[in-house]
Amino acid sequence: MATAIPPNRVLTSRHDAELAQEVLTKLGEPDGYLSVGSSRVEAQNVPAEVRRLIEHVLHSVAAGATVTISAVPAELTTSAAASLLGVSRPTLMKLIHGGQLATHKVGAHHRLLASDLHDFLLRRQRRERATFDELRDLLED
Repeated sequence: MATAIPPNRVLTSRHDAELAQEVLTKLGEPDGYLSVGSSRVEAQNVPAEVRRLIEHVLHSVAAGATVTISAVPAELTTSAAASLLGVSRPTLMKLIHGGQLATHKVGAHHRLLASDLHDFLLRRQRRERATFDELRDLLED
C-alpha cells in the first residue's frame, strides 16, 4: 500500500539540495535579493520576514532535510500555546496568572494571541542571552 505524503511536507532530492545551496550562495552575496514576478507583472522584492522563512527552508533543503510547514492560528488555546512554548499547560497557567502572558477569555476558557506568544518568546530569548553573557563574563574573569 502506498503512503501518501501530506501536502505540507516536502521530500527533497540531492538535486534539490544542490539548487537550494546555489540560491543561498546568491542570496548571501552583497547584492543578493529575493523577488517574485511574472511575465505580466514586474518583479517585487519579497518582504523581509518571508525572505527569512524562505532562507530557512532553503538551508534545510540544502542539508537534505525533509521540510514540513504549518501555520499558527492568530488565537490559541492554552494547550496549543503550551505546546508552542515547549512547556506544560500548568506552567503556562502560572505564566498567565503571574502576568507574564496576556490572555482573554472565551466563556470560561483562556485564549492567547499568537503575537503575544511571539513577543514572550523574544523577551525570554533576550533574557537567556543576557544571562549567558553574564555567565561568560564571570568565567572569563
